[in-house]
Amino acid sequence: MVLNQFVWLVPLLPLLAAAWIGAGYVAGWNRGESGERQTALVASGATLLSLLFILALDILAMLNGAPGQLDFGTWLASGDYRVQLSFSLDALGLSMATLVVFLCFISLRFSVNYLHREAGFQRFFMVMSLFTAAMLLIVTAGNAVLTFVGWELAGVSSYLLIAYAYDRPTATANATRAFVTNRIGDAGFILGIYLSFTWLGSVEWPMLNHGVDSIETLSVGLLAFGFLIAAAAKSALVPFSTWISRALEGPTSSSAVFYGAVMVHAGVYLVIRMAPVFEHNPMLMMALAALGVLTALYGFLGGLVQTDVKSALMFAVTTQIGLMFLWCGLGWSEFAAWHLATHALWRGYQFLSAPAHMHMMMRPNRPLRGWLARQRWLYTAALQRFWLDHLADSLLVKPSKQMSKDMQNFDERIVNRFIGLPGSASAVSSLAQWESRHRGDTRVEGDTGDIGHGRGFMGRAMERLASLFGWFEEHLILRGGSEGLLAVIQHLGKYVQHIENLLVQPRYLLLMIMATFVVIL
Repeated sequence: MVLNQFVWLVPLLPLLAAAWIGAGYVAGWNRGESGERQTALVASGATLLSLLFILALDILAMLNGAPGQLDFGTWLASGDYRVQLSFSLDALGLSMATLVVFLCFISLRFSVNYLHREAGFQRFFMVMSLFTAAMLLIVTAGNAVLTFVGWELAGVSSYLLIAYAYDRPTATANATRAFVTNRIGDAGFILGIYLSFTWLGSVEWPMLNHGVDSIETLSVGLLAFGFLIAAAAKSALVPFSTWISRALEGPTSSSAVFYGAVMVHAGVYLVIRMAPVFEHNPMLMMALAALGVLTALYGFLGGLVQTDVKSALMFAVTTQIGLMFLWCGLGWSEFAAWHLATHALWRGYQFLSAPAHMHMMMRPNRPLRGWLARQRWLYTAALQRFWLDHLADSLLVKPSKQMSKDMQNFDERIVNRFIGLPGSASAVSSLAQWESRHRGDTRVEGDTGDIGHGRGFMGRAMERLASLFGWFEEHLILRGGSEGLLAVIQHLGKYVQHIENLLVQPRYLLLMIMATFVVIL
């Protein structure tokens, strides 16, 4: 059918809307309250067109059957590795795309009045359009690499909307926690893609689901394990459950579509999509069921002690997600898909109507269940969210912060010193400081004379490197060169300083992500 050949427009239209809103804000034609109508019209219109396109494909599928896998040629090619621009329009892909675009459209329309006169109105609709495109790409992509592209775009959108109120430290801290935690799942996704290329020679979903018959059970288990880690992190299974309750810092309408109705189900969708792969390894099926049970219990008990409506709903979502993974572990993938669809619709409605219900509520919160009140140890554990937050702080947050500090010290004490930038107070980065030292001055302004002290193994190693580079600079560069040499170094340093100012914000986060990949892989 001719209509099938334009399925790529489904994720592209919201993406173009996001680009249009962003360009308009930069150019200044849709800023302020006067630009809200145009912004909302572009975002809602693009999503509505995608919805109508999907509904037309649904009607054709009911009349003539689902078209299945559609290939539009090679997207990326490098040696033996090829990634096709393909889309899966089977029953699962079409139904999930319809569900996603419908919920995103409803949330966008709700947000028009909900965010009226908000300072970040245009930014919200731009990110929501980007998220809509990302989720549509996840559920319609015909291979793992295209799915991963949507996976990452959805993660970035989530980060930006959790930190919607970026002037609040709590919002930015929670956004960073969610972003870093999900990078562990991304490392698992990359592992699964690599093993698929290595053992199967393809990342197309049909090849993955049917080609596993030709490889050993252990290899199937390792391949599926990478995707399981990705699904567990994205859907906030235990032990990754801590990030999702902190993700509610964003506006209610984004919480509804991200963590109540759409994005939180992406992990479930991935497991359902790869059901034949998981069914080849009984151990992984048992792992799916076990993680599902643990997550359902965590969500149920944690929800009993919540005192605000959004947190209570979020723990209810966690419970239902755990049950969906349990169904997948038991081999009931079709039942899990139906559960996913009904739960997404119902939970999206609950989240969007929660603000109105809060205004109408005239009675205190429900009392604590009697049986839980009698079990003081269980009540304390539920109130502390089973100490998963503390565990995540110890294993993920604190090491990441410490590594960032060590990297900053490395940059200030070594990189700046080596290229002659005016970095830390102790760096001999100018001829004046060097001359002052060797004229016999004990101290110059801004010069502490101390390299600094590292913390832990990495910190001590950096301290030694800093001392080594300091000796190299002072004895070989400054003494062996001339004022002309120092002038050249400082001149080049100014240009490097401009480049560094552009990169200073994301670089430590990128280093942390790279280190996480190394540890996980």
